[in-house]
Amino acid sequence: MSPAEKLLRDLIALRSVNPAFMPANDPRAGEQRVADFLASTARQGSLAIERQTVFENRDNVLMRLSPLSKVKQRVVLAPHMDTVGHVTMPDSLFTPRKQGNRLFGRGACDTKGSIAAMLAALLNVARSSQRPQETEIVFAALVDEENSQSGSRALVASGFRADLAIVGEPTRLKVITAHKGDLWLTLRTRGKAAHGARPELGRNAVHAMARVVNLLETEYRRRIARRQHRLLGRATVNVGSIRGGTQPNIVPDACEITLDRRTLPGESDAGVIREIRSFLKQRRLAVEVLDDKAMAPCWAMETNPKLPLVQSLMRVAKQRAPAGVHFFSDASVFAHGGTPAVLFGPGDIAQAHTADEWISIRSLERATAVLTKFLQSLP
Repeated sequence: MSPAEKLLRDLIALRSVNPAFMPANDPRAGEQRVADFLASTARQGSLAIERQTVFENRDNVLMRLSPLSKVKQRVVLAPHMDTVGHVTMPDSLFTPRKQGNRLFGRGACDTKGSIAAMLAALLNVARSSQRPQETEIVFAALVDEENSQSGSRALVASGFRADLAIVGEPTRLKVITAHKGDLWLTLRTRGKAAHGARPELGRNAVHAMARVVNLLETEYRRRIARRQHRLLGRATVNVGSIRGGTQPNIVPDACEITLDRRTLPGESDAGVIREIRSFLKQRRLAVEVLDDKAMAPCWAMETNPKLPLVQSLMRVAKQRAPAGVHFFSDASVFAHGGTPAVLFGPGDIAQAHTADEWISIRSLERATAVLTKFLQSLP
């Protein structure tokens, strides 16, 4: 068994479900067990360790491999420790299970596979004679990516910067230089309550919202679909929930929908909100458009693929052209904080969050080899 596979087996067995998805004090919640394990492993590799408290008992773990001479550049490897989950999930998901070339278990690809590959690669470099002479390598295991990206936001807010962030996500070993952003909005219509036997005396807020939903899912969707990005395709909108009324014999006086708007590089949250308000106003629809203030900004991200460090990683990965993904990640937080960022990791996002999540062992080993070679190529 390779060191990366052994690391991944140990990580899967450590429950680290994001607390946002679990009841208070659920024993399966929190990243602290993984953080403690990683810190212990780093000490065995003689790496300098720093812990950054983000929430109580939820720390980012930073491990540094510093050059002997003056630091001229910094590269950060940044996977996240938390996984998704739910209160009824079976404990069997935390028992690693190998079947053929696949290793099954919660977090196998999202993103404990990346943690294992990145840490194994860093330890390979630390123990070899090909350590970078001018580059500091930082392994940053982050909390809370699956909910609010609080770990990466705290690290960036502390002033941390690097010349490249490689964010661990299941990308099928592709170097990803762009991804979409995400904006959640609540739209509300107002009506007038009345008895269901005399609906003409009221004003039905659900009926008004039905027209709003139809226009958003047809005309507005076609409008934004005309915006194309060479790596990411189209901007999208999805009405994900609707709530209105209390019972059948009362005309509803209020109705709300929530929508998910996936943005492209160059689009801003404020611009999208103005666009939707204008779209509805032009159609004489009285609708309140409310930004979800509880949700931290999830901006679209695009990094120049011609940057020397990005080019170097792509060469080692034997990738000729940049690629994009539709999902959001910590890479955007790094990029908007001043650190060029890409995504790279073993596994396929299609397996993430599934009941039988798995990762290919070949993918894990290939990721470790690519990252080791890239880190050893740094000056």
